[in-house]
Amino acid sequence: MPGTLYLVATPIGNLQDITLRALATLKAVSRIAAEDTRRTRALLSHFAITGKHLVSCNAYASESALAELVRDLESGQDLALVTDAGTPSVSDPGTPLVRAAVSAGIAVVPIPGVSAVTTAVAASGLVDGPFRFLGFAPPKAGRRASFFADAMASQEPFVLFEAPHRIERTLAELSALAPERPAVLCRELTKLHEEHRRGTLAELVVGAEQDPIRGEVTLVVAAGEPRPAYEPSDDEAIEASILSGLRAGESPRSVVEALSAGSGLARRELYRRVTEIAQRLNAESGEENRDGDPDGT
Repeated sequence: MPGTLYLVATPIGNLQDITLRALATLKAVSRIAAEDTRRTRALLSHFAITGKHLVSCNAYASESALAELVRDLESGQDLALVTDAGTPSVSDPGTPLVRAAVSAGIAVVPIPGVSAVTTAVAASGLVDGPFRFLGFAPPKAGRRASFFADAMASQEPFVLFEAPHRIERTLAELSALAPERPAVLCRELTKLHEEHRRGTLAELVVGAEQDPIRGEVTLVVAAGEPRPAYEPSDDEAIEASILSGLRAGESPRSVVEALSAGSGLARRELYRRVTEIAQRLNAESGEENRDGDPDGT
């Protein structure tokens, strides 16, 4: 019989948050795949768990290393996968191994535990229902701009993870889009110096400048204001605006950005309309060129 891949959630700070089931699983398996074997050894030592064979399985694990772990599972060995903190494959390494195990017909069993996402959401007071979890923002400027624009356009609260050396930049970029949007910055969750900074995004920017942020951060941002109701009678005005922008030489993206705030339409719908009209203009331009070409047919 093949073994089982256990996805074991570990504490995000306070070691007392580990579950009894997680401890039982780590004691039962002989092999543990870890994001950082040194940190996992410290965790095992704290709970007096000994005699385990640890192998590295981080975000840079090669296909051959993953294939070897799958072969071990196929041979009947159970394997526990852990990351430095939290649940494997949730903004942490693990997804490639899970996919490989599923493809090989290996049973995958999650062992749930504490989550920085739900911990921050619960403490924020900003979430009444659905919310979006976005993980870490892209590091490159171009991708960050569209990433944050999409996040702020959402009608649902959203949650971000951020590293301490980038959080001030992230707050500034979000504040530039909606300075009065309420947010809660949760720092060092479950640890000795846990802190919850509350205010508008603009206030959080000022606070970070006055008191630099240290430690891992989970940021919860409130939902935006509801978009104005879309009226079918606005179709002609929207199409006229799109035509005007495109004929003035603006890019489709620029036209969408200009219309997204006030049209009441989702960005995806706007992109569809802008693309259709741009294609129509290009086709009309091509026909005019052919008609005016003495060598054309």
